[in-house]
Amino acid sequence: METKAEQQVNPDELRQEVSQYQEKFSAIKNEISKIFTGQEEMVSSLVEALLCNGHVLLEGIPGVGKTLLIRTLAKITGCSFSRIQFTPDLLPTDILGITTYEEGKGFYTVKGPVFANFVLGDEINRSPPKVQSALLEAMQERQVTIGKESFRLPYPFFVMATQNPLEQLGTYKLPEAQLDRFLYKVIMGYPTSEEEIKILTKNITLKNFDDYELDPILDPDQITRAQELTQRIITDKKMERYIVRLVDATRHPDNYELENGKYINYGASPRASIALFITSKARALLNNRIEVTPEDIKGVAMNVLRHRILINFEGQAEGITPEAVVKEILAKVKII
Repeated sequence: METKAEQQVNPDELRQEVSQYQEKFSAIKNEISKIFTGQEEMVSSLVEALLCNGHVLLEGIPGVGKTLLIRTLAKITGCSFSRIQFTPDLLPTDILGITTYEEGKGFYTVKGPVFANFVLGDEINRSPPKVQSALLEAMQERQVTIGKESFRLPYPFFVMATQNPLEQLGTYKLPEAQLDRFLYKVIMGYPTSEEEIKILTKNITLKNFDDYELDPILDPDQITRAQELTQRIITDKKMERYIVRLVDATRHPDNYELENGKYINYGASPRASIALFITSKARALLNNRIEVTPEDIKGVAMNVLRHRILINFEGQAEGITPEAVVKEILAKVKII
């Protein structure tokens, strides 16, 4: 079924608008390269999530530049930025804010760090579920309740939460229902040797952030228009069926003769289909196309599905990963 945005699409006008945004996307990548070296696929993934009005869970070891990347993206999009360091003693009010009283002033609200366009939730798995839920509720509802009053969060509102895959002591696993609310889960690895040579002279340890003189490329209003443009990218019926078949393969692997299917405990929810549908549009837009192709869907599938497939105990014992399952699905599910 076509969305309302797609029903009103004029291909020539859409192609012209998409072309106009290519200059801005190129400028964004150029500005990021002033301070952040390599990880081009990672940068593209963050921009895709922003275009989809979604959030990202980023997994990577300490020191690979997770905080720097999100701070840089906030700067060049003209948005406010805040960082929340999750710790075992953090309280929900430390994130959302509190209602307090002052003599002569009465009751008033002190808003927490969640009131920013770009929020970095650093090591979200270090806090207990009650605190994790405070941020995740804000992500889902785009509003928070402080005392008896509800407050809308600024728009755009983009959360990148990080978790350290190395340390397990003192961490709390994110429940699958909460993981499902992240549009993407992205793995951030080491830079290449060539990239690390450049990092030696460009790193933030030797320079101040402001020394890089980053130029704003977009503003919040332009981001909103880019998100609307993303929704108008065309997805034909054949691509819609392909998306549904990919997700269905995680639930009924025997129908697709998946060797790793016996290791799947739970498949992906309908949120996965929705995520593939919208993120493939963003991938097409970033590649200067007005219509989604199979390559766009395959290009976003890993980030969309890896945290939505639950491996059973047998699979964990055999060392089977969700990534291995996704690769097999992409190899065996045909476009019909």
